[in-house]
Amino acid sequence: MPTPTPPATTHWLITALEIMSALFIFVIGLLALWAAITFIADITQTRQAIRRNYPVIGRFRYLFEKLGTFFRQYFFAMDREELPFNRAQRSWIYRAAKNLNNTVAFGSTRDNRIPGSVLFVNTPYPTLDENAVPATPLIIGKDCRTPYLAPSFFNISGMSYGALSRPAVQALSRGAKKAGIWMNTGEGGLTPWHLEGGCDLVFQIGTAKYGVRDEEGALHDGKLTAIAAHKEVRMFEIKLSQGAKPGKGGILPADKVTREIATIRGIRAGSASISPNRHSDIANDEDLLNMILHVRKVTGKPTGFKTVIGHGHWLDELFSLIIQKGESSAPDFITLDGAEGGTGAAPMPLMDAVGLPLREALPLLVDKLEQYGLRERIRVIASGKLINPSDVAWALCAGADFIVTARGFMFTLGCIQALQCNKNTCPTGITTHNPKLQKGLDPEFKSERVASYVRNLCYEVGMIAHACGLKSPREFSRQHARIVMDDGTSLPMNELFSSGKTSS
Repeated sequence: MPTPTPPATTHWLITALEIMSALFIFVIGLLALWAAITFIADITQTRQAIRRNYPVIGRFRYLFEKLGTFFRQYFFAMDREELPFNRAQRSWIYRAAKNLNNTVAFGSTRDNRIPGSVLFVNTPYPTLDENAVPATPLIIGKDCRTPYLAPSFFNISGMSYGALSRPAVQALSRGAKKAGIWMNTGEGGLTPWHLEGGCDLVFQIGTAKYGVRDEEGALHDGKLTAIAAHKEVRMFEIKLSQGAKPGKGGILPADKVTREIATIRGIRAGSASISPNRHSDIANDEDLLNMILHVRKVTGKPTGFKTVIGHGHWLDELFSLIIQKGESSAPDFITLDGAEGGTGAAPMPLMDAVGLPLREALPLLVDKLEQYGLRERIRVIASGKLINPSDVAWALCAGADFIVTARGFMFTLGCIQALQCNKNTCPTGITTHNPKLQKGLDPEFKSERVASYVRNLCYEVGMIAHACGLKSPREFSRQHARIVMDDGTSLPMNELFSSGKTSS
């Protein structure tokens, strides 16, 4: 009797199982081969003790270290625990940028007993919405040939093209235009991507003087004049230092220095862009004031400087020299950065332990300006982790005229705090020049989020002001904030620091 032929479906099933079995054996063989090669490599190398003592298995330590950052961020850390920015801070920005409901339920997760916490002094009779007024614009550099009437108290801090990708710069520029705020170019020079959005720009002159340097690295007046000829460029900022790395110049890793970036900066492509740790032509207060006067004279536009404060004695020396030389020698503004770190690459010791935090430095600067009678002459721009409405309101109470942030706007572009800004591997396309990773960042779409973030933040700063009985955020002074002390009680800010904000 003939053997029955198996159905076609059974035949194909057997064939599939045979193929899968062969593939499984092949994969196992590859894994075994990899393990054998890795074992030999590990026990013969002498650089890493863990790999030598625990071949193959020891390699998982480095994998777990990388995965640990992810798991802590998304599974184990509480809303208020993470650094540099916790989930509550980031979530507020994400929702503000998307124009989503930003109310919360069942009480605050913030512990207001922590020393240094800020509490605002509300009134029983808050300002009615119909009586509220928008924050008034302020003039910067009123005696310049081209003064700047700055419309917004909240603006974009310095982030250079190179540290940021092209679509990130485009999104920020377009969003700044929509929101009516200024954007600082950072020290990497002026690019078409800054200009295309049409927003107001602050051109930053870093220690390497990218974009305005001659072949020897000195300031080139012709290039300075050409930059100033752009109507979008409204002010010039001489960067002495920044919070991420006071005493250290800008650091752009070699794999982020593309040919285009190298051309803009005037350096060699594929080589790390390491700025000097200070301006070679600014060695003292006299040099600083002379540089400010020179840039202002050449450009006709407001000129100031950015710095991190280490102590108040330097301010005494600088302001005494200004009084001696006359108020016309004063900078039009001072951008004060706190020692809370920044977006770019920086040595950990400088980021962790050098410079005064903004909570101490900002009141100190404002008080010194008051002491020397320069408060009306010099505008104060505060920078340093001021990303949420309460942070901005505190800075206004402390005496700042303007607030700028870099990382706050990075979150609006989609930053997930992956902590890869110093590499060319940013997963959201913000700080990488890898075209594949940049595809996820649509400049036009993200520009709307930039503008929404500004509008919602300014609205909620105004909401805090109204709760304090003020018509506008410009009316904040130190009497409207209290600081929590070590024993859990709070003291008025105007009792902790000598003066309030008097400039208008």
